[in-house]
Amino acid sequence: MKFVILTGMSGAGKSTALKIMEDIGYFCVDNLPIVLIEKFAELANVPGAELQKVAVGVDIRSGQALSELQNVLDRFGQTGISFDILYLDSADGVLVKRYKETRRTHPLAGGDRVDKGIQKERKRLEFLRKQADYIVDTSNMLTRELKAELEKIFVQNQDYKNLFVTIVSFGFKYGIPTDSDLVFDVRFLPNPYYVEGLRAKTGNDKEIQDFVMQHQEAGQFLDKLEEMVKFLIPHYITEGKTQLVISIGCTGGKHRSVTLANGLYERMQNQKEFGTKIDHRDIQKDAMRGK
Repeated sequence: MKFVILTGMSGAGKSTALKIMEDIGYFCVDNLPIVLIEKFAELANVPGAELQKVAVGVDIRSGQALSELQNVLDRFGQTGISFDILYLDSADGVLVKRYKETRRTHPLAGGDRVDKGIQKERKRLEFLRKQADYIVDTSNMLTRELKAELEKIFVQNQDYKNLFVTIVSFGFKYGIPTDSDLVFDVRFLPNPYYVEGLRAKTGNDKEIQDFVMQHQEAGQFLDKLEEMVKFLIPHYITEGKTQLVISIGCTGGKHRSVTLANGLYERMQNQKEFGTKIDHRDIQKDAMRGK
């Protein structure tokens, strides 16, 4: 039997995740009283039982009984009932925005502000987050992206990496990405924009890459950046960080930043400890403005 406890922050997408789990073949129960979870797991774990894949939604709605869940999990270990904990999280600012958009009140806010309720909820759920087998940060996820992540874990049985590193190229004239954790300025490098025949190309083109990387400083920058990021990531993982956004900017986000973001991505991808993706935020903006 596959038994999954789906939990996490209110507003992080647990209801959507339960629907996705149901679509991929799980029998799903939401907000089952804590005192019944153990009995339910025992019934589902009987050899030959019809239920082979079960997901139970547990969250702050359990009230004070939530603290009893740790005892249930401990007994699972003693009786040999295996389980996974899937924890959905989002940044505080994203959760506040979602609550404002839906005009709902946080279950722990009472007459206080939403962010106060979020802080209380984080404290109460911390014991589950620490034990989670999978932590999915939905701050910047669309529903289809969440579906893809859950299918990767529970259908394709792929190794899941709780920390995901996004490398973003951007143009300073369009503003620094608001979700950046680390920001680097590569405007110190010569700009291909002023070279005849290169202006229309981007950092995805070999001509631009050759122009940027022919300068010794570009390679030195990549070496030092790679070294620093690889030093920082284990510490971020230890602290429980699930999303790391590294933003590399030049003037327009089309040439130098794209080249160096690609270079860092090539060096950082296929790591066992974390996943990596790349986003060239402003690569087409000059062309769009010129129309």
